[in-house]
Amino acid sequence: MPSRDEITEFSHLIERLADEQNVHCMEAIVQYCEDTGIEIEVAATLITTKLKARIREEAQSINLLKKTSKLPL
Repeated sequence: MPSRDEITEFSHLIERLADEQNVHCMEAIVQYCEDTGIEIEVAATLITTKLKARIREEAQSINLLKKTSKLPL
């Protein structure tokens, strides 16, 4: 089981890679896994809630996920 520090470090690394390479976070995760030899399933356990939200937004923007509408308050 990964520690909280490992999870945070991984998510920051992925966000930085995505920004530096100008790619989506999902692409950065796949590239990181290929470069380091880490399994995708292991990487999935290292994703923070904040990173999941960013991945969801990116997937919605390229129509991989159905866009969710928020009700006005």
